[in-house]
Amino acid sequence: MLGILLYCRPGFENDCANEVQDKASALDVFGFIKTQRQSGYVFYQCYNPEDVLELANGLDYSQLIFARQMIVIKTLIKDLPLEDRITPILEVTRDLPMGGDLYVETPEGDETKPLLTFCRKFTVPLRQALKKQKSLTAKENRKKICYHLCFLDNQSAYIGYSLVGNRNEQYMGIMRLRFPSEAPSRSTLKLEEAVHTFLTAEEREERFTSGMRAVDLGACPGGWTYQLVRQGMFVSCVDNGAMAQALMDSGQVTHYMEDGFKFEPDRKNIYWLVCDMIEKPKRVAQLIAKWLVEGWCKETIFNLKLPMKKRYQEAQQDIKLITDQLEEAGLQYQLQAKHLYHDREEITVHISVLGNVWGKKVGPDE
Repeated sequence: MLGILLYCRPGFENDCANEVQDKASALDVFGFIKTQRQSGYVFYQCYNPEDVLELANGLDYSQLIFARQMIVIKTLIKDLPLEDRITPILEVTRDLPMGGDLYVETPEGDETKPLLTFCRKFTVPLRQALKKQKSLTAKENRKKICYHLCFLDNQSAYIGYSLVGNRNEQYMGIMRLRFPSEAPSRSTLKLEEAVHTFLTAEEREERFTSGMRAVDLGACPGGWTYQLVRQGMFVSCVDNGAMAQALMDSGQVTHYMEDGFKFEPDRKNIYWLVCDMIEKPKRVAQLIAKWLVEGWCKETIFNLKLPMKKRYQEAQQDIKLITDQLEEAGLQYQLQAKHLYHDREEITVHISVLGNVWGKKVGPDE
């Protein structure tokens, strides 16, 4: 094996590279980065080919902030003949483990966008050829590795596979969502993607559902509140600006025209706290830590707006600020942070406090 390929948002290659180098060093696996600015991917090539699978199994994809996908790479194949690209690919995949599915894709970016049409057309004949070679199961099987063919141009492609339970199941690592016309802003897609990224279907049914109480800090005009109301929650919206009238008419929203940094709930039955305020990330991190330590909420999804430079370092510092306070308070928790597809210059963080709430057990350890 050659190394690990990571997809990321174009422009965030350095952040993704810094993160994977940091994680690889902690695992005593060493190598070097190959990437290009605005390419939408990072390739970490191991000095020792035998270390690749150790690195792939040691890296927890769910805990990588800037990576959209993680793929074990067999080789980078170049100069594919235009008249027959399939035969050389079959030769490479012949000695790989049997796969359960195939993604023919390309990193997100303006230069690779024209390749998407080719990738979709090429998928069907390649899938048929792999099945005939007995490299792919006859029917899709997500309990097996998934083959990835990542085209950089129409004659060059990384060939490899993603691991079961340690990958993004979405094509190109991107969750495509339809913007609901009745939502007051496109920011609603951030929270929708976050909920589907951080919570399983079963967890959403138990912990993101009708009758729960939530607080939305910096709610105006209500993009994130819309997602909570749609699930049947009762929401306290905190913002000096105006909320969308349709949300106010739902009967599920109470609007507090206050500063989100000074607001304190008068009831202790708030389960969810969400926050997408445009503020310095350390200030938001401190606010979230306060809510969790004080027991004002039990689960939270929030955004941290990152600076243009050293975004990975800033994210590390802000998350540590929160976790230090949670641990000092003796709280057990689960945390994930992701640079989601619908995020821009921010990352989205999910924290769930584990333990007893109002006399009953809640959270991922329920």
